[in-house]
Amino acid sequence: MEEKKLDINTIIGFTLIFGILIWMLYQNQPSAEELAADKAKQEQIDKAQINESKAVVNPKESAVRPVDSVTFAKYKDQLGAFGYAATLPSAKDEFVEIENDLVRYKISNKGGQLVQVQLKNYKAYDSIPLNLINDGNSLFNLQLATSDNRTLQTKDLFFEPTVSNNGNNQIVSMKLKVSENQYLEYRYEMKQGEYMVDFTVRSQGLGQVLNSAQPVLMDWKFTGNRFAKSVTYENRYTRLTYKHEGDKVSKLSPTGNDEEEEIEVNWLSYRQHFFSSILVSDTPFKTAKLSSENLVENEGENVKQTKTFGASIPLAYQGGELNTTMHWYFGPTDYTILKKYDEYQLTDSIPLGWGIFGWLNIWIFIPMFNFLTKYFAEGIAIVLMTIIVRLLMSPVTYKSYLSQAKMKVLRPEITEINEKHKDNAMKRQQETMALYGKAGVSPMSGCVPALLQLPIFYALFTFFPTAFELRQKSFLWADDLSSYDSIAQLPFEIPFYGSHVSLFPILASIAIFIYMMMTTGQNMQQQPGMPNMKFIMYLSPLMMLFFFNNYASGLSLYYFISNLITIFIMLAIKYFIIDENKIHAQIQENKKKPKKESRFQRKMKEMMEQAEAQQKSKGKR
Repeated sequence: MEEKKLDINTIIGFTLIFGILIWMLYQNQPSAEELAADKAKQEQIDKAQINESKAVVNPKESAVRPVDSVTFAKYKDQLGAFGYAATLPSAKDEFVEIENDLVRYKISNKGGQLVQVQLKNYKAYDSIPLNLINDGNSLFNLQLATSDNRTLQTKDLFFEPTVSNNGNNQIVSMKLKVSENQYLEYRYEMKQGEYMVDFTVRSQGLGQVLNSAQPVLMDWKFTGNRFAKSVTYENRYTRLTYKHEGDKVSKLSPTGNDEEEEIEVNWLSYRQHFFSSILVSDTPFKTAKLSSENLVENEGENVKQTKTFGASIPLAYQGGELNTTMHWYFGPTDYTILKKYDEYQLTDSIPLGWGIFGWLNIWIFIPMFNFLTKYFAEGIAIVLMTIIVRLLMSPVTYKSYLSQAKMKVLRPEITEINEKHKDNAMKRQQETMALYGKAGVSPMSGCVPALLQLPIFYALFTFFPTAFELRQKSFLWADDLSSYDSIAQLPFEIPFYGSHVSLFPILASIAIFIYMMMTTGQNMQQQPGMPNMKFIMYLSPLMMLFFFNNYASGLSLYYFISNLITIFIMLAIKYFIIDENKIHAQIQENKKKPKKESRFQRKMKEMMEQAEAQQKSKGKR
C-alpha cells in the first residue's frame, strides 16, 4: 500500500513541475514590439550583406571558398603571409572594367594591373580599335622583400577588386591581402572627360610583413604597338622622354638601344609618335633606371611593334608603409590636350624643337594653325599658313634677291678678275674684295636673309610631324596628312626610297630645283678648289625626293607651296620691282665715289697683303 502511494505522489510531482515550466515559457515569450525589433535588425544585417556582395566586382562565389589545411599550408609555404590572398574568391583570372567618354580601362585581378587601355575616339591606320595596352604589351610589377626573407612579384599574385564612386569619379581598389585589414593596395580613380587617371600605391598594416630595409622595386615595361601606315616613320618619333632634376628634359636614343640611370625623375613618357603613355609622380622618384630597345629595322606589313621601353624605380617606405601618389596619362600626344595638365609640364614631351625653334612653334605656329583649323579643313589650313608665312618673309626674300641682282651686274667684272689672276688666288681675292667695296656690294648680304629664314624653316620642320590635328585627315590625293601620300605601289623596294611613290615630295623637289636655278644657278661660278655647286644644286632636290618619300605628306605639301610662292614672289620682284639697269647705274656711281674703308676692311686688307708678301718671299727661296 505504501509503494502505491509513493507512485501516485511521484506522478503528481512531475505533473506540477511540467505545468510550472509551461507557465514560465508562456510568461517569457517575446512581445509583439520585441518581435518587430528583431525583424528590423535582421533586415539590416541582410541589407549590409547584399551591399558587401555588390562591392566585390564579378564574384562567382558568395563566400570564401573552403580551403583544406594541406592546400592552405602549401600557399603559406610558397607565399608566406601573402598566402592568404590565394585563398580568396578573387584568386582567379578575372577583370574589372571602367570607362569614361574618352578611354576604357581593363584591370586584372592577377597583378592588379592594366591589361587593356583603349582610346575610344581613335583608330589605328588599319581601322582597328586603338589599344595602347593590349595582348600583354605592358607589365607593371612591384618586387616585394618580406620579413621572412622571401622575394615576391605582384604580377604573380591575386588582388581583390572593389569598385565605388566618388561623386562622378569611378574608383577601383585592388587589394593584395595578408588579412582582411592588412593589404597592399593599387587605387585607380577615373574622372569624366579626362585622359589622366589618379593612381596610388599604398599599404596598410604591412610594417611587420614587409622588410622595410629593402626598397620596393617598381618595374614598368611597355612595348609600343604599331598605329601608322609607315612603321619606320612612326618609329622615328617613338621615344622615351623624361623630366628630371627640376626642369631638365632628356630622351633615350630614337634609333638604337639605350640605357640611362637618372635622379629626381618627375615623369616618364613612352611616346608612340601621336600617342603617349605617361607615368607622373607627385613626389619625384629619387632614382630611375630607364631603357629603350628598337624593334624596327625595315618597313613592312609584318612589323607590328616599334620599341620596348623599361623603367625600374625604387619606392621608399614612409613609417614602415608604402604611400606613393602617381598619375597615369594614356592619350594623344596633342599639345592642346597636354597643355591642360600644365602643372606637370607634359607638353615638354613633344619634340617641338629646342630654344628659338620651340618658341616659334609654341607662340606662333601652333596658335596660328589651331585658329585656321577652326574655319578650314587641315589641308587648306596648311596652304593658308604657308601663304601667311611666305608673305611675312617677303621683305627678307626681297633683300636676298636684291643682293643676287647686284652680284649678277658685277659678274662680268668678277670674271675678268678671275681670268687676269687665275694663277694667283691671293691677288684674285684682293681685287674681288676691292671691287665689292667700290661698288658698295657685300657678298654676305645675300646670306644674312637666308640665315634669318633658318629658324622658321626648322621650326616648321618639327611642327608638321608633331601636329596631331593632321592625323588621318585627307587632302586631295593624300588620305592621311600625317603619313605619306602614295599614288603608286612599286613591285620592288628601292633602298632609302621605299616601295611606293609619293607625289607631294616630287612636286616639292621640282619647286626647290626651280628656286635654286633662279637663285644659285644665275650667280654660280665654279671656283678652283671649291665643291661643284652645280652638282649640289642637282643633288639637293634629289635628296629631298628620297628623304621625304616616307615623311608626312603635310610637311611635303608645306615645302611645295612654300617654294612655289617664293618663286612667284621672286618673279614679281624681278619683273615689277627691281630694275637691273638702275642697279647697274647705281653701282657705277658708287665706284666713282671715294669709299672710306672700315677698320675691319683695313685689317683684312693688311692681312691679305702680309699673306701675299709671305707667299712671294717663299717663292724666291
